[in-house]
Amino acid sequence: MRNLKQNKILSLLGIAMKGRNLLSGEFQTLEAVKKGSAMLVIIAEDASDRTRKLFTDKCSFYHVPVVVFGTKQELGRAIGKDLRSSLGVCDAGLADAIMRQLEEK
Repeated sequence: MRNLKQNKILSLLGIAMKGRNLLSGEFQTLEAVKKGSAMLVIIAEDASDRTRKLFTDKCSFYHVPVVVFGTKQELGRAIGKDLRSSLGVCDAGLADAIMRQLEEK
């Protein structure tokens, strides 16, 4: 069941990327959080402790939901890029859809 749910989330990330509603990489994601354009931040499970702390602190300060999901390789492959440790979803509808999938059991 986790695999199906995971595939749905990765597909939604691909859709967000194609629609230019997703930013990847530490710098772009942080800028989106600070500007208020990020509706959701996703951190890879295998991201460094420093990266996790940076994004959890910034997202908490700017009131942006943050989740830990997938590996760097899975996130990168989903959006057609190399390894990615952080993603910023900039579309409210897609962010909600991803959150709903993550909350499903």
